[in-house]
Amino acid sequence: MSKKIILITGTTQGIGKETAIGLAAKGHHIVLHGRNRAKLKDVCDEIKLVTGNNDIDTIVADLSLLEEARRMTDEFKNRYERLDVLINNAGVYPSRERQITAEGLERTMAVNLFAPLLIIQSLKPVLMKSDSARIINVSSAMHKYGGRPDFSDMQFERNYSPLRVYGLSKLYLIWVTRLLSDMLKQRGVENVTVNSLHPGSIATNFGKDTYKSFLFKQIFKTAQSFMDQPAEGAKTSIFLATSPDAEGVTGKYFDKNGRVARVDDRYWSPENGKLVFDYCVKIIMN
Repeated sequence: MSKKIILITGTTQGIGKETAIGLAAKGHHIVLHGRNRAKLKDVCDEIKLVTGNNDIDTIVADLSLLEEARRMTDEFKNRYERLDVLINNAGVYPSRERQITAEGLERTMAVNLFAPLLIIQSLKPVLMKSDSARIINVSSAMHKYGGRPDFSDMQFERNYSPLRVYGLSKLYLIWVTRLLSDMLKQRGVENVTVNSLHPGSIATNFGKDTYKSFLFKQIFKTAQSFMDQPAEGAKTSIFLATSPDAEGVTGKYFDKNGRVARVDDRYWSPENGKLVFDYCVKIIMN
């Protein structure tokens, strides 16, 4: 297998870190992303040590801010001539109360949906230079539990709850993935694929701080004991990034076992998908 240049967002812990370790162990050139420079350096040093692969670089950005995401992609394009695999792994679970970024965006949507699309669009020039580029968007089976979308309230000013916001942000990411795949096909682009996945129910600290009560923390701790470990959650991302079986496959949603899975399409239509996509493009172009 030829050596790939792979950018992974959200690599300082959990699934992202394990994905980076797995791909570095295969000998690829990994670009690690994180918000915290010191943590990112520690992870970079650790991955080099445990895998024996020194082709590990870092890039720092807070993806809740689109200006930071733009700066990150500009930095990547200045440093690398091509990109073979982009894994949009970074994500957040909503806080109990609605949070607004310094740019005026609902924080969960900014990180889980707007930033991944901006990164994809900004990195198209270097993705197109790859013989076979793969875009992988980490979604979630929680896309089934966001309820009915309200396209007049895309940032949840009127109807906010953590489960609703998280579920719909991940549903919309699947829709955007599907539409991007269709657009690439329509333009005759055959060397770039885009897919989404559910990594499984993984024992990380993701969502732990949504509620502060002692009871919630005990429930969270108990639930973790029944979950898979982060290395299990990385398997489908690694499969989609490197497997010959994923070559040319696009527009699909995969489960934690690397199999094509069914999306909850109760609210899907090409018209609804376009509403979401156009809204996201308007946000990231501002």
